[in-house]
Amino acid sequence: MLKTFPKGGVHPPENKLSADKPTKILGIPEEVAIPLQQHLGAPNKVIVDKKNKVKVGQKIVEASGFVSANVHSSVSGTVTKIDEIIDASGYKKPAVFIKVEGDEWEESIDRSKDIIKDIKLSGEEIIKKAAEMGIVGLGGATFPTHVKLSVPKGSKCEFLIINGVECEPYLTSDHRLMLENADELIIGTQILMKALNVNKAFIGVENNKQDAIEHLNNIVKKYTNDIEIVPLKVQYPQGGEKQLIKAVTGREVPSGGLPIHAGVVVQNVGTTFAVYEAIQKNKPLIERIATITGKSVKEPGNYWFRIGTPVNMIIEAAGGLPEDTGKVISGGPMMGKALNSLDAPMTKGTSGILIMQIQESKRGNIMPCIRCTKCVNVCPQGLEPYLLMNIAEKQIWEMAEKEHNMDCIECGSCSFICPSDRPLLDYIRFGKQKVAAMIRARSSK
Repeated sequence: MLKTFPKGGVHPPENKLSADKPTKILGIPEEVAIPLQQHLGAPNKVIVDKKNKVKVGQKIVEASGFVSANVHSSVSGTVTKIDEIIDASGYKKPAVFIKVEGDEWEESIDRSKDIIKDIKLSGEEIIKKAAEMGIVGLGGATFPTHVKLSVPKGSKCEFLIINGVECEPYLTSDHRLMLENADELIIGTQILMKALNVNKAFIGVENNKQDAIEHLNNIVKKYTNDIEIVPLKVQYPQGGEKQLIKAVTGREVPSGGLPIHAGVVVQNVGTTFAVYEAIQKNKPLIERIATITGKSVKEPGNYWFRIGTPVNMIIEAAGGLPEDTGKVISGGPMMGKALNSLDAPMTKGTSGILIMQIQESKRGNIMPCIRCTKCVNVCPQGLEPYLLMNIAEKQIWEMAEKEHNMDCIECGSCSFICPSDRPLLDYIRFGKQKVAAMIRARSSK
């Protein structure tokens, strides 16, 4: 029997339209806008000025604290301005604008296709290098990788789990990475194991990616017996950290706790590949893979893109914006966010661009709750979404905290299953923001 998590979950239509499409390299734009803040954590600071010349891989934004991340130029050219741009969240954010001139890379970056197996750095040096290269979680959260690898005193990491689940409908970039760069992923996993000082790792992959499971099993035999490929039941949100840990190890992350409290660290396959390139190739995080897809998209596919590339450029590469477009989403349909500008830059956290048809993007008419308990039954965290929405509507934040609204992983299963089309997740997200602010205010006293 395939492993999975025990509570809730749904199985939305997969629509993996680009799973069989090998990755292509998206061209370099004439200008990029590279946002300063592409991570969860403290703001960072610009270290270049207008008219400065920069190379590919040059650091242009510096971390301002431990929970922060450097940003490097993805292109070579001239800094034209440091200004604001509307990002994927719909808010104006500061960014470095660079006019592209050629494609000159920092000489220290190894651009060869050679696979380097020997890991020369120590565990501490790996963590330091990941910070220097601006590596963040590429599964969506964009939490600085060096912070995850720095196990707090009093805690011990026993297992590393590499997340190759990619349970979001439509998205296939992780799938292609596992097929096309398996050697680098296995070496990247070994690098992370060395950083964490663990001798056992698992790569969890949903069973709808049989080709990736078989390929990884064949490749891992060349390297080690300490990495196990774990096929998982197709059940959304299997890729949630807490759900993945439970499925693979049987361990449970406590309410309000982190994976390390269960003796586990989880990293996405994209992050693992980026770590490989940082450690073995001295390459900062300046590009990544994203899926461009949708039922009306002419050429759905997977593309390597430079950070700061405008969204409209990848849409054009896939055949342009379909006439029946109702919504363009950054990410997948379950957890992604609708874009209000196609000039928004692609960032470290951009895993995909989904173009939804008009009929599938419309919200249903909100009806009264019929107390069917479907939202409760599918919640993988064992919460009561209907109650959390009601509490948020009434703005009773102390009660929201008591009902563990901060444990919500925002997977959207509740909104997906609701027969009354109630915007459960929207209200729960709003409530989480308020409760988080209340907790910060309380702790600062």
